[in-house]
Amino acid sequence: MWYSDVTLTSLTQYARRPGATQSSLLQSARQPAPEEKRNTETEEKKAVPAPKKKRKKKHGITANLSGTRYEVIRLVCEKCKFDICKEDDPNSYLIWSDSFVSADRITELKPFQRINHFPGMVEVTRKDCLARNMMKIQRHHAEEFNFVPKTWILPADHSLLQNYAKDLKAKKKYRTFIVKPANGAQGHGIQLYRNAEKIPPSEHFIVQEYIDKPLLLEGYKFDLRIYVLVTSCDPLRIFIFNDGLVRMSTDKYVNPADANLSNLYMHLTNYSVNKHNEYYQKGDSVETGSKRSIRYFNEYLRKNDFDTMLLWRRIYDMVVKTLLVAQPHLLHAYRMCRPGAPPGSDSVCFEVLGFDVLIDKKLNPWLLEINRSPSFGTDEKIDFDIKSALIEDTVRLLNIKLSDKRRNYFAQKAEAQKRLFRTTKRNEVDMSELEKKRLNIEKRKEELKEQLARVRKATAREDFENRNAGRFRRIFPSEDKLKQQKYVNIMSSIFGVVMSGRAPAMQKEIQKVYNNQWREEDILDMIAECEADEKDGKGGVNKVQRGPKPLSSMPMSVQSPPMEDEFELEEEDEEAEYASPPGSPSLNRRESRPPSTKSRPGSLRPDSRVSNDTSSLCNSRPNSGVSSMRSRPTSNMSAMNSRSKSLSRINGKQSILQRSIIDDNFLITVVKEREDELTKKTLQALNDMRIKFPGKTDQEAELILDTLHENWKFHKPRIASYWLVKLDSIKRRKVIDIVRSNVRAVLQRIWRISDVDNLRLYRIFTRVFNRLLWSHGQGLWNCFSTTSQNGSWETIFSKSSENICENEFNCCRRIVQLCRDCLLIVYQFAAEAKSTSQQNSENTDLSSAGTLSSRDKSSTLMVPPNTQTLSQRYSKLYPRADTTAT
Repeated sequence: MWYSDVTLTSLTQYARRPGATQSSLLQSARQPAPEEKRNTETEEKKAVPAPKKKRKKKHGITANLSGTRYEVIRLVCEKCKFDICKEDDPNSYLIWSDSFVSADRITELKPFQRINHFPGMVEVTRKDCLARNMMKIQRHHAEEFNFVPKTWILPADHSLLQNYAKDLKAKKKYRTFIVKPANGAQGHGIQLYRNAEKIPPSEHFIVQEYIDKPLLLEGYKFDLRIYVLVTSCDPLRIFIFNDGLVRMSTDKYVNPADANLSNLYMHLTNYSVNKHNEYYQKGDSVETGSKRSIRYFNEYLRKNDFDTMLLWRRIYDMVVKTLLVAQPHLLHAYRMCRPGAPPGSDSVCFEVLGFDVLIDKKLNPWLLEINRSPSFGTDEKIDFDIKSALIEDTVRLLNIKLSDKRRNYFAQKAEAQKRLFRTTKRNEVDMSELEKKRLNIEKRKEELKEQLARVRKATAREDFENRNAGRFRRIFPSEDKLKQQKYVNIMSSIFGVVMSGRAPAMQKEIQKVYNNQWREEDILDMIAECEADEKDGKGGVNKVQRGPKPLSSMPMSVQSPPMEDEFELEEEDEEAEYASPPGSPSLNRRESRPPSTKSRPGSLRPDSRVSNDTSSLCNSRPNSGVSSMRSRPTSNMSAMNSRSKSLSRINGKQSILQRSIIDDNFLITVVKEREDELTKKTLQALNDMRIKFPGKTDQEAELILDTLHENWKFHKPRIASYWLVKLDSIKRRKVIDIVRSNVRAVLQRIWRISDVDNLRLYRIFTRVFNRLLWSHGQGLWNCFSTTSQNGSWETIFSKSSENICENEFNCCRRIVQLCRDCLLIVYQFAAEAKSTSQQNSENTDLSSAGTLSSRDKSSTLMVPPNTQTLSQRYSKLYPRADTTAT
């Protein structure tokens, strides 16, 4: 309506104006006066709510870069979303310094902080210290540490240098010597001499024998700047960057002579020296100029038919051994600075080292020096590309998180409460024997828990490093077990040389940290055993059990339940394609076996805890199961692709995250189905396995087993004495390994993978094998009894958080049955071997002796032999190259 726009102000103005018409009234009513406009705008401004106060921005991860002059470090930290401190903030998460860091500053660091220097690293970064430590180790390992040129430290070794020069002169040999300041850098103060007798005994200098036959690149001498990252020294972890710099001299190389000794542009490769030469070239790419990349160098070696892999194996070996020499000093200095840090905790120190390596014509690497603070200057593009990637991957490997500070606060609070409520120790004199045993069990359990935490932390750290290594490669600890064992032995020997007083304790710790063979499942089993002993009030940790248990836990004869074959046989072409190689099995697989009507003792009952529903599959699946998806049939792959495409068409308006979740769930389902199918095939293969008796047919072996079970009351104490008393731990393990090795072969054939150690099903089998060897073989002996529940192998799954399906449990049950049969076959084989040796000795000594009666023969056949006879004939039970699986 037109009158809806009439305001009180317009009517008042109309009343004050004489002679106003209706039309003017309407116009004035529709158009408010200017004063009204101003009032309305003022009211609207007042009506607008005041802006909310901005929340205080949360502080991110801070970096203190006040101690470095390199801009590339600042740029990389900003790229990694770090907050750069404007001042020297001692509480920053990351502290980077170009100069020496005092031990007091490292002591004051919080556990969430990181600083780029180790205390004690000067033992290999200073030239005279490196030479002194290397010469000390070379006295014990000359062949392992032959990558350092002959070195003399002046003035202490001046007489030795003169004697060496006189010997060379007597043999009419000539060498060139290079003199360097002990604490010098960037090529300052370096001189060359042809006659060592002219070298003055100056202080703080070292003398090295000059490498006069280096490998040349386009006629120029060069060296490699290799970047090495040490993320921790307790335990030691070493990474090497897969790229670096090739630093070339600027004058073409000729053999050293008196006339060219002063030409440092030919003999030295330092960038700080050669950049002043007029022939220095700045390259536009990594393939030109006086400074090139290691990737280009590797390509150059391949084109010229050099063995690149051999060279880098030698370089990796040289880097690891050099840092092993520094490890005693690093560990001692670090623990002195961080006395309260538990072993294996996150290190507050890291270090990027620059190794200067010279290559000779035989591709032998020579260590020239190690730079503690390598230059991160970016005068050229190649410098920025390599060094920025190096710093970025270094920061990523440090794993600095914003939550570290808060977690550290709560950890300190928990530690304080633990110290506050710690109970006082009682005197062992006042304790009873039972209390002492319980105390020993508690100590053992605490040690196992610490070991479990260390193993879990190491596993998590290794997983993080594998995912975030970038262009780094971990070279220590080595993935090669033989090489790792070699490095551990060298480290133990170095600790024995450097720390002679504390060497035994440190060597024991080294074997425990770097050569630990325990897995998480094994430690959990040992903790469960300690808890069971603690519950029963036993002191079985320090008490060695020998001999069989009382007859109350001996086996009883129970009718074994029939096993129905519910799985289909594999196709013939698949069997032919994946047939086991010659010499792999000592267990025979047969197509069919008639069911035995005779009862055997100790047959396992079905476990009520295992659900028959296949939906109770475990949630966690091994990585090998995922890798097996690559070899699944093409129909499954096409079905999965069509399914994902149909889902994307139906739910076209869904977000990308929802579609990825659907695809992941579908992939997990397919992986589970594939693993279930392979588990069924594994169970079928295990059911087809039989223990082979050397020199007898399968029917004869079955007859022997049935005979032993029929006369179980007679054989029971003899088998118990043979297994639990006469066999030591090594021979008991060999009996179990007969089944273990053939199970590995079956898994490799069915799952189509060579390394089954990471397979979840094999890890379950390993826990069963370890349980059978538990308590000096008592675990397997308890499987012959149906009344023993505490020592049964099934208890390892009741105390574990990991669920297993029915097929996996049946596989374990079948493995236990095979181990029982294997023990019986080994027992009977050893008994026959002893009886044969006894008969031969009787025939030799008593030529007129008569034959034994039938009763005497039967009793003689069942007496277990001594261990010497067993060890002589034990090899017949193991697979050989000429045996095959049938």
